[in-house]
Parts: sequence; structure tokens; C-alpha cells
Amino acid sequence: MTALSFDVLDVAPAAYAATPILNARLRIAETSGAQIHTLALRCQVRIDPHKRRYDDAEAEGLQDLFGPRERWSSTVRNFLWMHASAMVPGFTGSCEVDLPLPCTYDFEVGAAKYLHALQSKGVPLEFLFSGTVFAKGETGFSVAQVPWDRQAAYDMPVSIWKDLVREHFPNTGWVRLDHETIAALAKFKSDNGMLSLDDAITHLLPKEVTA
Repeated sequence: MTALSFDVLDVAPAAYAATPILNARLRIAETSGAQIHTLALRCQVRIDPHKRRYDDAEAEGLQDLFGPRERWSSTVRNFLWMHASAMVPGFTGSCEVDLPLPCTYDFEVGAAKYLHALQSKGVPLEFLFSGTVFAKGETGFSVAQVPWDRQAAYDMPVSIWKDLVREHFPNTGWVRLDHETIAALAKFKSDNGMLSLDDAITHLLPKEVTA
């Protein structure tokens, strides 16, 4: 029977990735002495907003998610950021492996809203592990599940995520609109001789918002 534990050592941008991906560097230890042949690892990555404080500017940016600060005692809950997976090659004792974390800047996704609102400090992450362990034994291979209580915490500097987004989407972001809204914006842009949809939206916003 295997006995696994997990630690998150670091979270950093994946080098040369075509899309925004963070790599969580994991240390996996097997303490029973079993030889691991392969580990099909799955992970649920959650954000626990209770574990940090927020200044007034951050609180304003979080109103879409949690409402005004006086309601946070009932509205702030930890929430899913993403599901991730990795195939871990065989090892005995312990190993280190990267867990890819694909990121989005879609503002329809709650985690993107949360991360965008943060100005500094860290993002309190929880990694909840599961998966299938294939181990070698005297009588052949054994198959077992990673216990559901395997987890680790990591305080990721918010600058890591912001730098990743800035690299892949320099001075831009993603906003999802209905087809009818896009068509109306495109017509407004064309009718007013504007160069881009960004110009059209800026023109339509109140001047005190864009100042």
C-alpha cells in the first residue's frame, strides 16, 4: 500500500508557452517504501479568499463577486479556480514534477475577476489532490487511488499572475459580448468613423469613468 504526501514548492510562468500557463512545482513523497511506476495525478485548485486582507481599492473591485464589504461574512467563500492534471513518471522515495495550470483572462470567470481586483500580496491557493497510483510489488503491479484528504496550500504572489497575463495580453483583456451587441458596436464604430471597437466603447462610457 502506498503512502503519498504533496507539497507545492513554487508557482511560476511556463516558459515559451503559446497560451498563459503557470507551472506549480510539486514535491511528491512516498513514505512506505513502495516503488511508484506511474501516477495519474488530478488536482482541484481552489482560491480561499478568507486567508488574506483587502484594502479599499481591492474591496471595490471585488463587489461583483462578494458584494459590499459589510456582507462579506456571508458571501465570501472559497471557490474553484481550475482542474489540472499531470502524468508523473515512476519514482521511489520522492520526486519533483510540474503541474500545468492553464489560466484565462475571461472576465465571465469568477477567478479572473478576483485576481484582476487584487493589487498586491498573495493569492491563497488550496491544492486538492486525487488520482490513480500504479505501483510495483513482489507479485506484480498494484493499482490504488490517491486518498481524497491529500492537499497542500500555497500563497502565490499576485504579481505572478499579473505578469503572466501582461505577457500574453499586453495592455488588453477579454470581455464576452452577445453577437447582437458586437454587431451594434461595429455599426456604431463604422457610422462614427472610429478605428476600433475599443474607441467605440470608450466613446460610449461616461467621461468620468475613462478620465
